[in-house]
Amino acid sequence: MINPRLFPFKNLAIATLAVLLCAPAWAEKADKSKPMNAEADALRYDDVKQTSVFSGNVVITKGSIIIRGAQVAVRQDEEGFQYGTVTSGGGKRAFFRQKRDGGDEWIEGEADTIYYDGKADNITFTKGAVLRRLRGAAVSDETSGNQISYDNLTDVFSVVGGVANASPANPTGRVRAIISPKGATAAAAPPTPAAPATLRPSTSIGAEAK
Repeated sequence: MINPRLFPFKNLAIATLAVLLCAPAWAEKADKSKPMNAEADALRYDDVKQTSVFSGNVVITKGSIIIRGAQVAVRQDEEGFQYGTVTSGGGKRAFFRQKRDGGDEWIEGEADTIYYDGKADNITFTKGAVLRRLRGAAVSDETSGNQISYDNLTDVFSVVGGVANASPANPTGRVRAIISPKGATAAAAPPTPAAPATLRPSTSIGAEAK
């Protein structure tokens, strides 16, 4: 979780929104125990620090989780929990997607930077953040802001606004949300990028360095 003190919003209009999604559908619980698979143009691995830095068109999968970015730095703690920082680049934004438990429902988001905390089971999207809930291939809810923090355990997210024109993805800097009533017909989602190539399974963070 990002320390709010790192984001000095002094003299700025800040909008904060906390939303409990209409239908409780928590993150796919099996994802935590699934191996992490990675594909990239380059990899720098530090066995002592248990860190891996993947660079260049990075695609990572872990169960139903899909992560894409220009660079992904992954750290694993002594308990085996994994933490990731995904950064954008080359005109493409950092991307995160995960299936919800039960039914065909997904949560996905994008931003300039994404932080994933495997132990706390939360994701933070920073700068030009957009978070969507999809039912099948249709968008049910969508929220945008400067920073979005999403808690997989409680299915609650908070959104913070920022400076106008700070990001093309959120030119007003204000929080925006579209939340559909339960059972309402969802809007069609934008085309989903092609699925990544089959990746080699890895049960440890360092296996990709071999």
